Amino acid sequence: MRRERAVKIVSTLGPASSSREAIQRLFEAGTDVFRLNFSHGTHAEHAERYGFIREVEAKFGRPIGVMADLQGPKIRVGDFAAGRIELLAGASFQLDADLTPGDENRVSISNPEILSSLEPGLDLLLDDGKIRLEVTGVEKDKIQTRVTVGGPLSNHKGVNIPGALLPIAALTAKDRRDLSFALDMGADYIALSFVQRPDDVAEARKLIAGRASVLVKLEKPLAIQHLDEIVEQTDAVMVARGDLGVEAPPEDVPSLQKQIIRAAREAGKPVIVATQMLESMINAPTPTRAEASDVATAVFDGADAVMLSAETAAGKYPLEAVSMMDRIIRRVERDPSYRTYVNRDRRGGSGSAADAITEAAGQVAQSIGAAAIVTFTRTGSTTLRASRMRPTVPILGLTPDLTTARRLALAWGVHSVHSIEIEQFADMVTYATGIAKEQGFAASGQRLVVTAGVPFGTPGSTNVLRIVWVD
Repeated sequence: MRRERAVKIVSTLGPASSSREAIQRLFEAGTDVFRLNFSHGTHAEHAERYGFIREVEAKFGRPIGVMADLQGPKIRVGDFAAGRIELLAGASFQLDADLTPGDENRVSISNPEILSSLEPGLDLLLDDGKIRLEVTGVEKDKIQTRVTVGGPLSNHKGVNIPGALLPIAALTAKDRRDLSFALDMGADYIALSFVQRPDDVAEARKLIAGRASVLVKLEKPLAIQHLDEIVEQTDAVMVARGDLGVEAPPEDVPSLQKQIIRAAREAGKPVIVATQMLESMINAPTPTRAEASDVATAVFDGADAVMLSAETAAGKYPLEAVSMMDRIIRRVERDPSYRTYVNRDRRGGSGSAADAITEAAGQVAQSIGAAAIVTFTRTGSTTLRASRMRPTVPILGLTPDLTTARRLALAWGVHSVHSIEIEQFADMVTYATGIAKEQGFAASGQRLVVTAGVPFGTPGSTNVLRIVWVD
């Protein structure tokens, strides 16, 4: 099950991909990490899908990452008496705390505590930006607005408030219940939604307490103002272009995507580009040319992974979407200009000995024509350093910790292997050459570049580089 590409694929599970057979087919087609979206589905449904993922993992002997994506404090309108209304441009419309079903004049909002913090002149975007309201008056538990862009509005549509720092908790009561369940279940990544400030990440980290890696979804322009601090606090990043594309002008999203990817690569944190990548494949067996170019751009930008959402969760062609994503990535990575683009934004190390050794490993591997770089790690830091450098050869990430192996499934260029416990460097070299041959990375007579931290078990202590021959 060796992938012939460096960039990874994340697939969202849902009604179209819930069976064990469907999950296995998605894995065989190229999925490296599965996303469980806690905005939808029950705990029982997520647990069943998680069990199927682990069955597939055991069958193929390849670590698979699982991401639990928390809903976050998404703001929504309440119910309408008729289920749906039509808002006309120029009309007045009230948002309030009254749970009585709404009409053409008013409706409740899911987070009424934010109302008093809004100011006249502020724009509100409803239903992914299709409807726009301007705040004209603010009281304690209600606001008056004027409809500037009208249209149909139905129950529970989302509300976005660009540019406002909202007084809402980063984790809702539902998020806390979902988080506890996901951790007990064994999720490898916890994705935090609608992060506004670094403190939001710190709060989640305390609750997670090292039981999973933290992944921040960047979908609010306000968070970009604290980008470096947020990236420093997290273990991985997602460019969540859905809500980001609603709250920021569409013409800003490509630049923000590149900015986020650069920041993540600078910090050595895996970064995912997500949302609407192959959107048309929800209902069609092939993507538009623009969508293919969009995926290619993320690959050229140096992203660690690209993600499918509704395409695999609810679409008619989930398998075809993963296969198409795989084909686009492999084609881009064969392009003569690919290395130029990826190395253009290549990030240097921190100046530490570990970073220097890792960078040297990539240069040595290229110079001698090595078949692969082999990293031996317990926490994942040695392997992530190698991934950060974007070497020209595959990275074989060996770790005796299954949790680490699963988390490394998200990292660029890494083929993670759950290895045996090893105490001596010589034993590690023997084991590494055997694995490289067994899994198709090297043949007899080829060379490998090996990095590790000695003594084993010391986190972040990459201090050995060795060239070895494969017998």
